[in-house]
Amino acid sequence: MRQLILIASAGLMGLGLALMVSDMSAQESKPIADETPRSDKVEDAKFRNFEKRLSGTRLTGRFTMSGQSDREPTAETYEILRVEKLEKGDFWRITARIKYGKNDVTVPLAIQVKWAGNTPVMTVDSLFVPGLGTFDARVLFRKNKYSGTWAHGDVGGHLFGTFEKMPQLPADDRN
Repeated sequence: MRQLILIASAGLMGLGLALMVSDMSAQESKPIADETPRSDKVEDAKFRNFEKRLSGTRLTGRFTMSGQSDREPTAETYEILRVEKLEKGDFWRITARIKYGKNDVTVPLAIQVKWAGNTPVMTVDSLFVPGLGTFDARVLFRKNKYSGTWAHGDVGGHLFGTFEKMPQLPADDRN
C-alpha cells in the first residue's frame, strides 16, 4: 500500500512538473505587449521629434577618463547642426561640430540610433571621425540631458551634460 501511495505521489509530481513546463513553454511563445510592432505613424512621429529636438542644439557637459579618478571631469562641447534619418536601417546623418582637445571639426557622421522605448541611444562602434580618430560610444538623450560611455582606443570613460537649442543666426550670417 505504501509503495502504491509513493508511486501515485511520484506520478502526480511528474504530471505537475510536465504541466509547469508546458505552461512555461506556452508563456514563452505568447507575444509580449511591448514586442508588438508599432505603427508607422507612431514611429514617424518619434523620428520627427528626434530630428526636431536635436537639430540646432549645443551639448555642453563633461567627460571622465577611466582610471583617473583623481582628475576632475573635462569640459566638452558639441554642436549638432542637423539630424536626418537615412534610408538604411537605424542609421541617421548627424552633422556635428566637435570640439575635442585642441581639435574643432564639423563633420557629417552616419550614426546608428537605437531606441529604449522612446529614448534615443546613439550607438557608435569603431566610427572613424576625420581629424579625431576612431571611437566607440553609447549616448542616450532624455529631456534636455545626455549621458553615456565613450572609448578612443584604450582610453575611455563617461560623458554627461545638457543640451539646448542654439540661437538662430540671421540669414545673412549663415553663409
